[in-house]
Amino acid sequence: MSRYTGPSWKVSRRLGLSLSGTGKELARRPYAPGDHGPNNRRKLSEYGTQMREKQKLRMMYGLNERQFRNLFVRAGKIKEGKHGVNFMILLERRLDNLVYRLGFATTRAQARQLVAHGHITVDGKRVDIPSYEVEVGQEISLRERSRNLVIVKSALESTVSRPSFVTFDDTKLTGSLVRLPERDELEPEIDESLVVEFYNQKL
Repeated sequence: MSRYTGPSWKVSRRLGLSLSGTGKELARRPYAPGDHGPNNRRKLSEYGTQMREKQKLRMMYGLNERQFRNLFVRAGKIKEGKHGVNFMILLERRLDNLVYRLGFATTRAQARQLVAHGHITVDGKRVDIPSYEVEVGQEISLRERSRNLVIVKSALESTVSRPSFVTFDDTKLTGSLVRLPERDELEPEIDESLVVEFYNQKL
């Protein structure tokens, strides 16, 4: 199954979650798309609730189903910590996500494009794989020729804050993952236990 590339606003409204992080998708129409969106009071089954939570997390990070499931399986092999939290930490360690967290891009989709087009370096070496798993202490930066990109300048100017598990040097335009994030620093809209329950029925 390929990664979804359709209208993100419709998906945001269906899931009840702003995938862009701006909230614009839900500001005017905070209900699911379609003729029956505003009046759809159908109650989801337990399975439907679990699947929607899984879709929320998957679409948030922009992975296809195979990537997402494989990462979930990997998280289950980590001996310390809870399966769901370990899974979310692995998602946070993706290079495209950290490029977004550092403020080089306004969305994860934009960050993925920056990485794929070769604008990002890790410890001074160009890395064009969005799923690259960043280790604690590694330095993430822009290539010299990419520092004047309009989208990057605009993103950096609009960045108000960054999570405490990353650091950023405004003068050098470099950042790093200083430690693994805690659960309360990750997406509060997600109930990862429902994702674990969903896959436990499948795997």
